[in-house]
Amino acid sequence: MRIVELTLPVSDVARVGAYFNDVLQLPVEGGSVVIGWTRLQLREAGSNPVGGVHLAFNVPANRFEAATAWLLQRAPLQTNAKGEAHFTFGDAWASESIYFEGPDGLILELIGRRRLPASTRSGAFHGSELTCVSEVGLPVDEVAITRSRAEVALGLQPLSAPTPWFAALGDDEGLLIVVDATRRWFPEQKVLPNARGIVVHATQCAHGDVVDATHGWQVLSA
Repeated sequence: MRIVELTLPVSDVARVGAYFNDVLQLPVEGGSVVIGWTRLQLREAGSNPVGGVHLAFNVPANRFEAATAWLLQRAPLQTNAKGEAHFTFGDAWASESIYFEGPDGLILELIGRRRLPASTRSGAFHGSELTCVSEVGLPVDEVAITRSRAEVALGLQPLSAPTPWFAALGDDEGLLIVVDATRRWFPEQKVLPNARGIVVHATQCAHGDVVDATHGWQVLSA
């Protein structure tokens, strides 16, 4: 699955757009941020809350060390209770991640997935090397029910074994991170998930949609 467009409610379009441009070195046109094949559409939040939104950006795995050095010059990393900031995941994930906080309390992540193609670039990292938004966090009341709906409507399967509180649906290029609405975000485990007002447009999956009226998000594939 690929996330080709994602509507993100924000408190101030200009301020959040400036963060993506100035800090993450991404092209911004008005309220539109280009992240590889993903277009992030910033919209005024209005009555929607901000904070607690999780997004991950794919980085070529062979550029992850350079990407970490690049990010450390721009933002402090989030850590877990042990003070760890770098996380390596085996088995189905085959990846490594670092996390940081963006504007409006965004829980952002750089993730290098070892199954994806390597980059031909070398030297200092640049934000233009981010290939996509590869994850979006979606809170739900019942993970199993939403997982079943996504399988029927979009043909998405779990990347790893799901639990009653967590299911990563899709593949290395795009994942819906479906979480129990009471589960706080890794690694700091301080912030509850929020996705109210988020609209995800996906490709390379079955044509359909999954909508959660209670938590205010939509995933559409045409």
